[in-house]
Amino acid sequence: MAGVAGKWNHADITRLEGLLQDENQPLALVCERIQAMVADRPDFLPARRTLARILRHIGQHEMATHVELAAIVHGLSRPSFVQAQDAFLADEMEQAEQAIRQHLKLDPEDPAAALLLGEIAAKCKAAAEAEKLFKRSIFLAPSYIEAHHALAKLQRDQGRYVEAQQTIAGLLRFQPDHLPALSLRAALYEQMRHFEDADAAFEELHRLHPHDARGWANHAFLLKTVGRQQDAVSAYRKAVELQPASGLGWWGLSNLKTVRLSDSDIATIRHALTREDLDPDDRIHLNYALGKALDDNKDYTGAFAAYSAGAMSRLQQVPYDPQRVRDHIWKSISTCTAPFFAERQGWGTSACDPIFIVSLPRSGSTLVEQILASHPAIEGTEELHDIERISLSLAPQGGTGGWLDTLPAMTRQQARQLGDHYIEATRRFRHTDRPFFTDKMPSNWVFLGLIHTILPNAKIIDIRRHPMGCGFANFSQHFNWGINFSYDLAHIGQFYTEYVRQLAHFETVLPGRVHHLTYEALVEDTESEVQRLLKYLGLPFDEACLRFFENRRAVYTPSSEQVRSPINREGMERWKNYEPFLDPLKQSLGPVLTHYPDIPPDLCT
Repeated sequence: MAGVAGKWNHADITRLEGLLQDENQPLALVCERIQAMVADRPDFLPARRTLARILRHIGQHEMATHVELAAIVHGLSRPSFVQAQDAFLADEMEQAEQAIRQHLKLDPEDPAAALLLGEIAAKCKAAAEAEKLFKRSIFLAPSYIEAHHALAKLQRDQGRYVEAQQTIAGLLRFQPDHLPALSLRAALYEQMRHFEDADAAFEELHRLHPHDARGWANHAFLLKTVGRQQDAVSAYRKAVELQPASGLGWWGLSNLKTVRLSDSDIATIRHALTREDLDPDDRIHLNYALGKALDDNKDYTGAFAAYSAGAMSRLQQVPYDPQRVRDHIWKSISTCTAPFFAERQGWGTSACDPIFIVSLPRSGSTLVEQILASHPAIEGTEELHDIERISLSLAPQGGTGGWLDTLPAMTRQQARQLGDHYIEATRRFRHTDRPFFTDKMPSNWVFLGLIHTILPNAKIIDIRRHPMGCGFANFSQHFNWGINFSYDLAHIGQFYTEYVRQLAHFETVLPGRVHHLTYEALVEDTESEVQRLLKYLGLPFDEACLRFFENRRAVYTPSSEQVRSPINREGMERWKNYEPFLDPLKQSLGPVLTHYPDIPPDLCT
């Protein structure tokens, strides 16, 4: 061998790997030589990686994994890698990318560097590039758990749930008790609506990690979703027993709506909130749980203070700019005109399966969906992200309403293809042969122009609730993700106004295209409103729609328990208990409040 002790180089590695192709060379001898190289120069990572590949080649998989992971751990401490990782953790993506690419010039086969570059790409919305890098990391180090997990999360985020499950299965073959992978596997089954598999996955998680409070809280959410309320309460109780400061556990328990926290529970939450080392997310969840508990006790001043503390903390995490939504809606109004749609009449897919339910959160959309899903011709499929994904595909670089910049240039063929894609993509959520299905993603109201262009035969239902009732319900409900306008009363009023503006515009340019109803009318005269709704859908009236509370389908939203009970007025006037605190909401609503349920004149001009 040409290498001299302590002077091994890449040429020696190449020669050793060449010996693997020589049938006259015993593999054991090749392995012995590379082991000598590793022993002589432990910091020469290419030698360790080659040893791992040889060990895997001769069937010593456990030893190969040990060597492979040891090389990764050793490489993580190198200054060039640490520099790139520190920049990544500081959210300095450009600097991180430059540093890791320099590192890769010195060590192009470093799996950890490929993973970090993939994470940078994912954070910069370059999903295709991220996937290639994650897969390269796995190719370089098949037992690299973190690379498998990163790939599975990326596939999950893209709605590729089956592929994500396959990636997780590969990960678990290397480490069957890997907690994040077990959690993701259960969540994927849940997102795929495979509830029995999800339940079994959580049970496996509990068997291997019985003291993981988050696992119990997440399982509780599944149990709540499928209507197993008492089991959900027990699971949440287990979470807070294991971790008394578990914000997710206490918030989930209070979010059941039908559960009242005891004085002892409130004392435990208050004590947890005094901890200086409390995780910021736990603090937010605990404040919302405390707010709900104090509301149940009619301590409205204390409850509002708790809600406000939670909202303030959350708003610091996810800053919200109301001007972006305002700009988006005015761009929608200026783009999606009557002549625009007239020129595109007959475009899009011919399918008429989807029934879109649009609203602000806490407006009654879950109730409408539960009513419709009780009809024998309609399948309820919950909140789907596919319209938003299509909009992002039209404008990958983002920007305020970027898809609206590309919509006018869309061809007839593209419109049909996108409509067909939506129908095909949503089949994964349909488990019956019912001809129609609901898509209850509230934020789809932003994409009405896109929906009408690619799905001209889809039905669209707008349900809205009294601005004060809706506004306070949003403020007092921690949604955990995505509803960033809800943490400031003025932001809520401004967002509500833009919603009304958008719907008013579409009623002007496409009269009758959207069916409008209010939560109050639905509560006061349910049968008449249901008949009117079904007439719009072109479906016969069915008594089952009035017995929606008997429908045992899974429900994901905070209203899951309420829609399993007969309709009532409970909660409609709850906001009045907080009226002294709600001036910012009133002021930001302005004429939208004074004209409700009518539309203020000149709102779209």
